[in-house]
Amino acid sequence: MLAIRTATIARKTAETDIKLTLVVDGSGRSTVATGVPFFDHMLTLFAKHGHFDLDVTCVGDVAVDYHHTVEDVGIVLGEAFKKALGDKKGIVRYGFFYLPMDEALARVVVDLSGRAALVYEVVSPTMYVRDFNLILVKEFARAFSNALACNLHVKLEYGEEPHHVAEAIFKALARALDAAVSLDPRGAGQIPSTKGVI
Repeated sequence: MLAIRTATIARKTAETDIKLTLVVDGSGRSTVATGVPFFDHMLTLFAKHGHFDLDVTCVGDVAVDYHHTVEDVGIVLGEAFKKALGDKKGIVRYGFFYLPMDEALARVVVDLSGRAALVYEVVSPTMYVRDFNLILVKEFARAFSNALACNLHVKLEYGEEPHHVAEAIFKALARALDAAVSLDPRGAGQIPSTKGVI
C-alpha cells in the first residue's frame, strides 16, 4: 500500500500567519480562508480540479495590500508539495494542460525538476477583478515555483474577462500538477531523471 502523500506547513512572519495542510492524492476537498475572497475562490478551484485536499488559513496584512498574503500562501503551498512528494520516486514529473474558460484559454506546463524557473506570459486587457490585481497571480506563481523548485511556464493564449483569465490559469495549473505528481507504474520506485536525483 502506498504511503499517503501529505504535508502540513506553518509559517509566521511579521506580515502573515499561515497554516496549510495538503493531501496530494485527495478528492478535491478544500477549506480556504485567506482574507482575500477572490484568492480563496482561486485556491478552491485549484484544489477541486487538481484532486488535491487543501486546508489553508492565513491571517495577513490585507489592510495594507493583498501582496504578502498571496505571495506567502504561494510559498507555503510550494513547500507543502515539495515535502509531500519527498524524493519524487515514481512520479511522472512532467505535466501540461490547456484550459478554456469561456473566451479565455490558458496553457500551463510544469516540470518537477528540482530547479526553480518561471516563464509567465499573461497580458489581459483588464487587470482587476474588483480590488484584486491580476499581477498577483504572477507573484503567486513565482513564489510557488521557487518554493517547490519546479519549472513553471504559464501563458495566456487569449482572453478578455479578468476573472476568466485568472480562473483558467489556476485550473490549468491544477491539472498540469495533477499529471506531474501522478505515479507512473512503469517507473515505480525510480527517480525520473538520469541524474538519479531531482
